[in-house]
Amino acid sequence: MPTPHISAAAGDFAEVVLMPGDPLRARYIAERFLESPREVTAVRNMYGFTGTFRGKRLSVMGHGMGIPSLSIYATELVTEYGARVLIRVGSCGAIRKDVPMRSVIVATGAGTDSKVNRMRMLDHDFPAVADFTLARRAVEAAERMGRTVRVGSVFSTDFFYHPQKNLLDVLERMGMLAVEMEVAGLYGVAAEFGARALALLTVSDQIRLGEHLSPSERQTSFDEMIEVALEVAASELGATP
Repeated sequence: MPTPHISAAAGDFAEVVLMPGDPLRARYIAERFLESPREVTAVRNMYGFTGTFRGKRLSVMGHGMGIPSLSIYATELVTEYGARVLIRVGSCGAIRKDVPMRSVIVATGAGTDSKVNRMRMLDHDFPAVADFTLARRAVEAAERMGRTVRVGSVFSTDFFYHPQKNLLDVLERMGMLAVEMEVAGLYGVAAEFGARALALLTVSDQIRLGEHLSPSERQTSFDEMIEVALEVAASELGATP
């Protein structure tokens, strides 16, 4: 059962997995929000944990930085460990000035400069979209909790330092809320292997205003997003409130 990248045994992962980019954030989520969390993998320090939430098994697993890294872990979780729902809980950089720091975004779709989804579609465009039910549940959960979320599309880039200096202006004109590095890949993996996926993102960088969270704040200041994700997971698991 262990893969080249995940050392867990059969049955170690739940069917619903929360996936932050930072493996230390995976540890934080497990220790902060799960009951009796158990580390099930730590290959290359990419930590994965399984515990319970409201009495139901739930897992959390880091996915690293960028579409290639996420695609490895997401693919193996679905094809080798039976995961059926993947929820990315990550960070992003806001493109628009009216999307402030620490805003939570429900990413209903993702454009990209990566070619991974074109490879899947014989070089044709692929509509990288979230599972509608998961996205709806996230919005409804946020409303019940009295929290405001932004809903819309984001852009997944292979570049942290992008050579196209006018790209942000184009993305803003096309109505995109933020830029990040994984969502389009996650939605492609889910479509290819018959899983369901959603990305929730917290604004860690306000690109236009030059505002940024520190590395330590990125690990531990995303509780509002995580709590919304947990509500979505709970509904999938049939957990009672």
